[in-house]
Amino acid sequence: MRQDRHVFKYLRLIENSLPELVALRVPFQPPTSKKPLISRSVDYAGEQHPATNKRTIVVPVAQLPLRDEDAIHKFKVLAGPRWTPDPPKDGGVGPNEADREHGYMKIACEDFPEPAQNLKWASDVIDRLIAEANDPKDKFKNIPLDIRHLVSKARKAKNGAHRPGQVFHHPSLRDFPAEWLPDSEKLAVPELHVAN
Repeated sequence: MRQDRHVFKYLRLIENSLPELVALRVPFQPPTSKKPLISRSVDYAGEQHPATNKRTIVVPVAQLPLRDEDAIHKFKVLAGPRWTPDPPKDGGVGPNEADREHGYMKIACEDFPEPAQNLKWASDVIDRLIAEANDPKDKFKNIPLDIRHLVSKARKAKNGAHRPGQVFHHPSLRDFPAEWLPDSEKLAVPELHVAN
């Protein structure tokens, strides 16, 4: 009976509070290019946990206010292992999102006691990286992009992507040499002739 009373209590709450909640409903508006940051947090339903203060920001590099290709390259170099060509799996970004041609940057902070302080620190770091990347004094043209963190991640995954040239390019049927393929005329099924 105690369990039934507990269930009935929540059913009454749903029945009585639902009309009030419907009045507060707001339609979803996807973020525009003016707000390219995606913030992520973890909550343990009121439980105390060290990870509840952590804040993570994922941002597509193509949506940042970088002035040209040199600034984009310099931003990637400065971001170091925080930059990846594909969206992070836990970043809240789908694999088919627009503006993914320059990759993504993911930065997190859990050093401060308040979540807002951690979010502000990560946002300030992104602002400083943008300002430094847009600085025309040194363009970092002669510094190649460091992808050792991507190779290491592929090696740990043990799916064959760690071989040379496989980190950014996964082989497909399009990579198969055309001269090895048989002619389509030879593959056609010959007509059967019935002897009379």
